[in-house]
Amino acid sequence: MRIKWIFLLILIVFIAGVSFSVLVLVTKENTDVNIVAVNEVLKTVESHWGHIGQGDYSTLREHFAVLDNSGNVLYQTAGGLSTTINDAIKNRDTITDIMVNGTPEGKLIIYNDYKEMIQQIKKQLVIVIFMTFTTLAVLFTLCILFINYTVFKPFQKLQSFALNVARGNLDIPLEMDKNNTFGAFTESFDIMREELAVARNSEYAANRSKKELVASLSHDIKTPVASIKAVTELMLLRAADEKVIKQLNMVYSKAEQINLLVTDMFHATLEELKELKVTVREEYSNVLNGMIANVNYDDQISCEPIPDCILLTDVMRLQQVIDNILSNSYKYAGTNVTITSRICSTYLEMDINDYGNGISGDELPLLFNKFYRGNNIGGQSGSGLGLYISKYLMQNMQGDIACYNREDGFTVTLKIKLA
Repeated sequence: MRIKWIFLLILIVFIAGVSFSVLVLVTKENTDVNIVAVNEVLKTVESHWGHIGQGDYSTLREHFAVLDNSGNVLYQTAGGLSTTINDAIKNRDTITDIMVNGTPEGKLIIYNDYKEMIQQIKKQLVIVIFMTFTTLAVLFTLCILFINYTVFKPFQKLQSFALNVARGNLDIPLEMDKNNTFGAFTESFDIMREELAVARNSEYAANRSKKELVASLSHDIKTPVASIKAVTELMLLRAADEKVIKQLNMVYSKAEQINLLVTDMFHATLEELKELKVTVREEYSNVLNGMIANVNYDDQISCEPIPDCILLTDVMRLQQVIDNILSNSYKYAGTNVTITSRICSTYLEMDINDYGNGISGDELPLLFNKFYRGNNIGGQSGSGLGLYISKYLMQNMQGDIACYNREDGFTVTLKIKLA
């Protein structure tokens, strides 16, 4: 509202300045001859003709000069007056004949002070214009200072506030003056800060609850897993058939793997994969035979001999990757699996081949994205995180993972770093 009053005051001063200027011109521009005053001077001079220099002219306001018919100056009321007809014409003086007894005896020249009037008008116009523009300059300066104080400074505070919000400093309020022009605007920003702070605190609380839930579930899961391991050990002691012993060993191995994975859940969730610890060590390549055997249900896997070499890997994490890939093959392809391997440059490359329908070419680049599931899921349950986790683990073991379609099926290739 204050800025409106300042602009209104500027407008009033401008209109007043223009009005005063026009008024000065109108009141001073009338330079017409005063006939009454001229006649009064003429009658006075004619009445004193013959002793013109001895007359009393103190009652007359106009200055004048009296010339005889020869152009000689008989009398003048002040210096600097026109004393010739030519000078009088140039000065726009009033010239009239002096008649005595009906006979022209000389000329009366009444001084025209229009030049002084023009000078006076100019001075007054200069004063009015100077006062007007000085007042306008002061008002504009006040307006600029007011705009700077009420507009630019608040926006600078908003800029600093926005920077704090962007950096996550949500505890710093947006302080504004009492008469802030953008009161509702800035108040909304501060409310937004408070809501963001509440939302962040809620998110922290949700994450904390989630971790507590994961820890609780992990504890609950460990109990039945421990029971499975104990029962499996007991059954191993009593088993005599080689095939049963092999299957019980597989059950025990899986139970131990579940136990290790559940331990990870105390420290990380699936959404916080960077907290999953990967410890790379040198391992002989024959460790892969045991990993494959652990998931070779009903002898569905056919594995060619693995080249002898030393690998850089985390056995538990690599087992997790192989388990995930083979479980996908069992789930989505439902066929036997063939595994081939070879040494290529600084990697041992392992191809895991199934003989299902594969996936469309458009989906191949998306398979390793978080939460992505292909169109071939066929109602199977899943979270869309398996291949994403596998890629993360392989890259943290200095290797990689890739996949492609074949004419007779689908292949996932693991690149395991050589020592």
